[in-house]
Amino acid sequence: MEVIASDTDTAIARMLDSYEHPAILVTPDYRILATNDLYRDKFGLIDTSRGPAHCYKVSHNYDIPCDQAGEDCPLAAATSSGRRERVLHIHQTPRGEEHVDVEMLPILDEQGSLQFFVELLKPVSVAGTGNGDKPMVGASRSFNRMLGLISRVGPTDAAVLLLGESGSGKELAARALHQASKRCSRSLVTLECAGLSETLFESELFGHVKGAFTGANYTRQGLAEAADGGTLFLDEIGDIPYPLQVKLLRLIETGTYRPVGSTQVKTSDFRLVCATHRNLDAMVEAGEFRQDLFYRINVFPIHTPSLSERLEDLPLLARAILKEQGGDQSYHLTESAMQRLKGHRYRGNVRELRNILARAVVLTNTNVIDQGIVQQALDTGASIAAPADREGEGGAPDLSLKAVEQRHLEQLMRLHGNDKEAVARIAGLSVRSLYRKLQPRGPEG
Repeated sequence: MEVIASDTDTAIARMLDSYEHPAILVTPDYRILATNDLYRDKFGLIDTSRGPAHCYKVSHNYDIPCDQAGEDCPLAAATSSGRRERVLHIHQTPRGEEHVDVEMLPILDEQGSLQFFVELLKPVSVAGTGNGDKPMVGASRSFNRMLGLISRVGPTDAAVLLLGESGSGKELAARALHQASKRCSRSLVTLECAGLSETLFESELFGHVKGAFTGANYTRQGLAEAADGGTLFLDEIGDIPYPLQVKLLRLIETGTYRPVGSTQVKTSDFRLVCATHRNLDAMVEAGEFRQDLFYRINVFPIHTPSLSERLEDLPLLARAILKEQGGDQSYHLTESAMQRLKGHRYRGNVRELRNILARAVVLTNTNVIDQGIVQQALDTGASIAAPADREGEGGAPDLSLKAVEQRHLEQLMRLHGNDKEAVARIAGLSVRSLYRKLQPRGPEG
């Protein structure tokens, strides 16, 4: 334990070492009086050579308290409420900026007056600002708000519903929830619900026994069983066929299910995380989504912000994506290239940004990506997307969905030994429709 002020009540300061997280003792006027060993190991020693150390200076390099600098301040909030408060901040550390979940605990004297605060700092391992290898990257207010909610609900078993546009990072958020949970040592099992027929959905989720249908040549474990003890992530849950929603509801409510073709009832204990880009409230009103299922999955909703809601994160995201895609090569964006990226409208959110930068890496002849290369990457994407957009206006399926469906059917064919009748049955198609969907796509799709 490091005691910074000699007149500090050493009994209270010594209390810091009883906490299992890095902790500091702070006065109501933001002065740091003591730190525990965990704090020193994680954040280093505090420099007091130039006078008293204040938490806002040490953690953020601010000259004024956080709330005066436009951020949420847990100390100010705890002073106002008189109880513990919690907020997610980005702190300066020896390793650079890191996300930290801060909890502020007020300490009262014998007369009930506020005497000190204990500030607990819990580093968030799933997110970073682009300097390391953290899966989630961001520093904007909307990103931190989402991350703060993930940090709060992650350790619980509450069902979480992730709401946001396609490409906004809902799958990464689901992984972060699993990693923050008490089930992180077990499996995170994902079921992509979009495009699945009723038969295929049941087989994927509940499994099937040998002989349950034509082509069921072996007994197959379902994802509900695989998720036992861990987390079940249902991506695009708004696309589940209405007749199957009652079976999913039964699984969620009772933890029981029956594999397709079996009379045996099985149980599974999992934490449920769902995601959708659809407006489920409107679907409930339209009779397209069961109201009872909606309330079961919507225990703790979290909005994943679109890229347009967190454009200030674009430089951090771009740097992290280029580092990931570059391998041994280090790529850099010029300021004009960054401005061009900021001026683009990202309908596909972070996923679209990733594609643009992947094209830029291919198109550049050096490790410097300038505005011209970014424009070429944008133009290349536009020339490919335009036919799909025109086709979508005419009522035909989007080109990307066709590609996804074809890859899925091809995978089924490999799994079932090219038995077209079995695959057609599983996919809910006629054999004739299956033949047509498996045909190679021409230049127009």
